[in-house]
Amino acid sequence: MKVLVTGGTGFIGQALLRRMQADGLYRLRVAVRSPNASLPDEADMILVVGLSPQADWQAAVAGVDMIVHTAARVHVMRDQANDPLEEYRRVNVSGMLCLARQAAEAGVRRFVYISSIKVNGEQTPPGQPFRADDRAAPEDAYGISKMEAEQGLLALARETGLEVVIIRPPLVYGPGVKGNFAVMMRWVEKGVPLPLGAIRHNRRSLVALDNLVDLIMTCMEHPAAANEVFLAGDGNDLSTAELLRKLARAMDRPARLIPVPQGVLEAALKALGKGELAKRLCGSLQVDISKARDLLGWEPKVSVDEGLRCTVEPFLAEKSG
Repeated sequence: MKVLVTGGTGFIGQALLRRMQADGLYRLRVAVRSPNASLPDEADMILVVGLSPQADWQAAVAGVDMIVHTAARVHVMRDQANDPLEEYRRVNVSGMLCLARQAAEAGVRRFVYISSIKVNGEQTPPGQPFRADDRAAPEDAYGISKMEAEQGLLALARETGLEVVIIRPPLVYGPGVKGNFAVMMRWVEKGVPLPLGAIRHNRRSLVALDNLVDLIMTCMEHPAAANEVFLAGDGNDLSTAELLRKLARAMDRPARLIPVPQGVLEAALKALGKGELAKRLCGSLQVDISKARDLLGWEPKVSVDEGLRCTVEPFLAEKSG
C-alpha cells in the first residue's frame, strides 16, 4: 500500500513515519516544503508549496492508496495574524480540502485526518467526558477551523466515496514534545516550587505519542473506521497534581507542590490576565475512548507511566549532555 503523509517532519508525523518504516508494510511518500527535510531512507520525498487553496497535489496523490494528514496551522497562543480565524480557515479548511478533493479525483481510497479535541470544546465537568459523537462546540479560531475541516471532509466523502477517518487527540506528549508540556518538564527538572498541590480533583486526558500513532495505524486499516470520528487518549485521566507527581517520579526529581487553595490560585491568575492558564491548570478536559475500543477493538498500548518515561529520557539526556 502506498501512503502519503503530510506533516511528516512534525511531532506526530515523524513518529508515524518511524512506526510505518519499522512495520515495513508500506511504500511511503512524504509531502514536504523543504528539500532538506530529514526523512526515512525508503520514503519518497515530494516537494509541495504548503496547504494553499490553489496548490497542485496531482503529483503527490498519483498512485496513492491512502493519505494521513497531520499537517496544519497549529494552535498559536499569541497569534499575530490580522484575522486569525481567516488564516486558520485558509490553511486548515480550504488548503486541506484542496488536497482532499484532488485525492478523491485520483482514486485515493482513505483519508485519515488528525483533528483536535478543541472541536468538542475546552472543558468538561469532572466525570462527564467528551464523546466522539457529541455536538461540536469549539471556542477558539483553531477549534472552529478544525470543525469546519471535518465537516468539509465528511461532505466530500458523501459526494465522492472517499473514506474519511477523523481522530481528535487531546494534549499529545512524547519524546521531543514542545509547548506547555516542555515548560512543565523544565519546571520540575529545575525544582521550581509550584502552587498546584491542591489541584487534585480535576481530570485531564492526555495521549502518549505512541498511543496516538497506534490508533492512527489502526484507523488506516480497519474497515469499520471509514467515515467515523474517534477520540484518542491513554484511558487514564489525571489531576494536575497527580500528573506533576508522576512526571517528577519519571524524572527522579522531587515534586515541589505547594497546596495553594484552588480558588486563590484561580483568582490570582485571572488578576494577572492569565484566565486561560487557570482553566488549563485547574479545569477538567476528559475524553471517552470507548468508541475506538468498541468499534475498532483498539486499546492504548502504552501506560501513562511508560509514556512519561519515554518523554523525559531524551529531555534529561539533552540536559546532561
